[in-house]
Amino acid sequence: MSFNSIPYLLFLPMVFAVYWLLPTRMWQNVFLLAASYFFLGFVQPWFALLILAVSSVNYLAGLAMQRWPRQKRLVLVSALVFCLGVLGYFKYANFFLDNVAALFAALGLTTFRPSLAVILPVGISFYTFQALAYSVDVYRKRTEPQRNFIDFCLFISFFPQLVAGPIERSGDLMPQVENRRRVTPARINHGLMLLCWGFFKKMVIADNTGLIAYKVFSLTDPGFYLVWTGVFAFAIQILADFWAYTDIARGSALLLGFRLSRNFDHPYFATSPADFWRRWHMSLSYWLRDYVYIPLGGSRVGSARAAGNIMITFLLSGLWHGASWNFVLWGGYHGLLVLGQRGLRKLVLRLPLPDPGRLRPGVQGAKWLVTFVLVCIGWLMFRVTDTDRLFGLLHLAPWHAGPDEAGIAAYLFFLSLLYSLPIWLHGLAHLRWMRHHRLGDALPDRLLMARPLLMGLLLLGILVLRSPEPSTFIYFQF
Repeated sequence: MSFNSIPYLLFLPMVFAVYWLLPTRMWQNVFLLAASYFFLGFVQPWFALLILAVSSVNYLAGLAMQRWPRQKRLVLVSALVFCLGVLGYFKYANFFLDNVAALFAALGLTTFRPSLAVILPVGISFYTFQALAYSVDVYRKRTEPQRNFIDFCLFISFFPQLVAGPIERSGDLMPQVENRRRVTPARINHGLMLLCWGFFKKMVIADNTGLIAYKVFSLTDPGFYLVWTGVFAFAIQILADFWAYTDIARGSALLLGFRLSRNFDHPYFATSPADFWRRWHMSLSYWLRDYVYIPLGGSRVGSARAAGNIMITFLLSGLWHGASWNFVLWGGYHGLLVLGQRGLRKLVLRLPLPDPGRLRPGVQGAKWLVTFVLVCIGWLMFRVTDTDRLFGLLHLAPWHAGPDEAGIAAYLFFLSLLYSLPIWLHGLAHLRWMRHHRLGDALPDRLLMARPLLMGLLLLGILVLRSPEPSTFIYFQF
């Protein structure tokens, strides 16, 4: 079930109404679990059976590690093998078989390529990572094993964040599952505002810029200016699309008394590649840091090995996004950017530079622009799955363009910029507020009073400006 669909607009109010009528936390959790499984199995009922299997294995693994501490490493490995095996089969089996067949063909050998009709279960990359984090945390004694099976299954399958995150930690979400929730006017107000802002970002910004990107990349032989206009449109689309999902998830959760993690912090205002990853898909970035990069040794080892750890982490991040070499290339590209930033920082520290205070505004602006351009180059790698075509587009030069292309590209660029204007203004307002008040999500009373007006304007914008061709959320495919 997609958030931007009629079934969800009927589903959420019904869940809200029934949920708050239930007398105890236990019955609320039972109902939420049933609603979550219905949400996941709305199109394919067996999706619910798969997440039940993943939940059961990790639930039993947590209990077994406490019951038999001497064998807890074996138990953890068994849980990891099961979860990664499930993820590997559904997401990477055909990718692996295709590459093995291509390797044999390159060697002049014939081989039989079995055809696997594998349907990728919705949200599998997110809930397997969430379940694995729980088992690892129990192994490290950072969390106690959950004994209530219903509560644990709800922690893994809570429907607002089930399909595309954020990837929640047991220490954050589990206490909310275990304790009584409260509904307050302030939470409902905040939740409805997040829902309106999320639907606006999806239906107005993401879907309209996505239509521009789709038309550009559907061209057989686009020139230089059209390609990079399409990249800019896609950069706006993927941010607005994924951020919209997170806001709708957070808003839905708030209506039910839960707080989910923020997944974005205005990533296009980043001033370095590392800063971008501290702002983009933060739950995945922190997951990879805590469960891949640090266990590999992080930066506590020698320079060469630390660089290798960074590259491994980013290559895995790319592969997590999809079973295609362009995603691996995209992950490796960002790994090289982070390594390049570290090397450049060391070089700059050795140079006799003037007082940075006098150069700060200009330097910050240049760093932002360079970072945004580098991120957009990466989005081309992310968007074009055919590697041969990708390298062809990367080799285009400004003179590789038709006579009228620059004008068309300029029009599409400014159209994309116009659609994205609310995101840029929201980011500037956020930066200004944080600089002067540093209160995080806190808002003054006058802005809280203005929320109903803002919600009305957003709903009006959706009715007037929504795309004629709505699309599913991009991260549903991961």
